[in-house]
Amino acid sequence: MDQAEQLRNVIKLNPAPRPLARIITVTSGKGGVGKSNTSINLACQFKKLGQRVLILDADFGLANIEIMFGTVPKHNFCDLIYQGKSITDIITWGPMDIGFISGGSGIAGLSNLSQDYLNYIIQNLAKLDAIADIVIIDTGAGISDAVLDFLVASGEILLVATPEPTSITDSYSLLKALNRHPRFLREDSKIKVIANKVSSDTEGETMYNKLNTVVNRYLKLPITYLGAIPQDYHLEDAVMQQKPVSMQSPRSKSALAYEKMAYALMDKEYDKSLVKRGMAAFFSHIVAGNKKTGQML
Repeated sequence: MDQAEQLRNVIKLNPAPRPLARIITVTSGKGGVGKSNTSINLACQFKKLGQRVLILDADFGLANIEIMFGTVPKHNFCDLIYQGKSITDIITWGPMDIGFISGGSGIAGLSNLSQDYLNYIIQNLAKLDAIADIVIIDTGAGISDAVLDFLVASGEILLVATPEPTSITDSYSLLKALNRHPRFLREDSKIKVIANKVSSDTEGETMYNKLNTVVNRYLKLPITYLGAIPQDYHLEDAVMQQKPVSMQSPRSKSALAYEKMAYALMDKEYDKSLVKRGMAAFFSHIVAGNKKTGQML
């Protein structure tokens, strides 16, 4: 029996509580476009809508989420894997009781872990389905094997880009790499684009149309437009104060834009069309794929 089959058996023997957590992966083709800001502020807006929210900071080696929350975690994901900590030990509770898990300095050699270790990790991650309604995965920026693994496993992807030509080009390159990934199933994936740092709604729509034109022509990959976040000094000030703008200035233009997006993502008809996998299946998908290719996160 190979490791992938063993992982599936673990999930069958230890079914996650129902309903499964909704996994939303936030990504970008390049750094500096506001990806982590988007993750945090959407988390705040989901919380206002009554959802239990947790963020996994998967930008390994960087501590964006904890810096922007102004909170220093005692433990990180590496402690779950290598120090025997439980999932509740490594969750840090930030503002508005939004939980987040720091990725730490990186997760190396997952495919080389013993089956007992993998069982332990998967059983712990399954508990997140009972703790959170929505888990937001904040990936690293750009194209890497680790980022692609998270995108392939998620199924629901928010791609953050700005009107800068380099951001549009890098976003296309990321989608191209994702489309070529051997385990990417486009029929099970929903990709929504967020235009950030725009001067107007029109500029956001224009940016999306440019990206969608080349994606549709060369990749035949369906993407949709979620909306735009305007340039806003309130947001810049909130970042300097290490607070989400949705908390510090809830009636600002940017906070209201995040609010609108959260409502759209919580639409009941959209929710019915989602393939909810839960955290145990999400993680096992990544590990099984890395086992086959010999890659490391």
